Amino acid sequence: MTQIRNYADSHPVLKISAKRFATSPFVDRYATEDTVFGVYGGRLYPLSNGDDPVEGYWRLRREAALFDVPERPLQIEGPDAERFLDLVLTRDVAALRPGRAGYGIACDASGGILMDGVLLRLSPERFWYVLADGDIAGWLQAHAAGLDVSITDPGSWVLQIQGPTSLAVLAYAVDGPLPDPFAYFALAEARIGDQPVLVSRTGWSGELGFEVYTFPGVDGPALWDHLVRAGESHGLRPQSLGSLGIRRIEAGILDNGTDMDASMTPYAAGLGRFVDLTKERFVGRAALTEADRRPRLFGLTGASVPIPGTPVRYGDEVAGCVTAGAWSPFLEQGIGYAVMDHADAWPGRAVRLGEDPADMTLVELPFYDPDRLIPRGVSA
Repeated sequence: MTQIRNYADSHPVLKISAKRFATSPFVDRYATEDTVFGVYGGRLYPLSNGDDPVEGYWRLRREAALFDVPERPLQIEGPDAERFLDLVLTRDVAALRPGRAGYGIACDASGGILMDGVLLRLSPERFWYVLADGDIAGWLQAHAAGLDVSITDPGSWVLQIQGPTSLAVLAYAVDGPLPDPFAYFALAEARIGDQPVLVSRTGWSGELGFEVYTFPGVDGPALWDHLVRAGESHGLRPQSLGSLGIRRIEAGILDNGTDMDASMTPYAAGLGRFVDLTKERFVGRAALTEADRRPRLFGLTGASVPIPGTPVRYGDEVAGCVTAGAWSPFLEQGIGYAVMDHADAWPGRAVRLGEDPADMTLVELPFYDPDRLIPRGVSA
């Protein structure tokens, strides 16, 4: 992560240590001398604004929070777009209707996870694949050879509004009606503050919420100000991503490249439900058909906060590694993820982290709300 100062200019790219990272069109609305940026997918994002992540966490849980996030969509368009995506993703793309979104994993030939993200179907021949950290554009282009499909960068930036009052904020902010019902994982082109956007009922928090995707030419400050005004009476406040990081771990949401990578199959990451082996052909299918279906990634709970990179010890042996950790204000305990070296009946077993003598317990994910009732709006 890198701390950057002096945001008075509004350049779309900042140069740091001879590297260039893209900054969002909203950065001047929140960045201060206290802002600490991380880098994700070649984009800067506000890891901290000097705010209290626990205070922000409770706002996210009880009201609503506005996040400038770095996820980057790729547009896949053309007569063969569905056929192409069915080839490179493990899910059944044909089952995804226009106006809907769905989770999608791309694997290599050995069944290892290359990328995950949300697939948005805007029309029968037009999709956006919202990427996690990493770059697979070249890999996608290689697999598109011989197909009538184009893969381009739509120049979109993403905002997330998450929390129990988020849909009330959306109703006040949007110009005109959205589809009714605007259900979980629905999406629609709309106007907010008289600017064209794409809105989806998705997010990275495990809370009720929505995302706003911009189009080229967006007036970022005007859109930001409009959303803040629309949400003021509903408790909406801008937040850095520290609070979102706590909540995503509670919700069992994984980060590509951190919690999972090409050394793990979707099954090892506990994501086997997103692999459709009834499809006749997709990259990695042969390997996944023969792969061990048991997970190797589990949750950790205990009195300590797990530190990423710490060895997980079972008895006298190192049996895994911590990938993420946080203190859960809701559960009032330390939580995190551990990737174990081999599959086994790990949930319920006591382990130690590094040289810490205190026991932690391996558990299944997520830590609560396994049916995703909160983001569906079924339960608060």
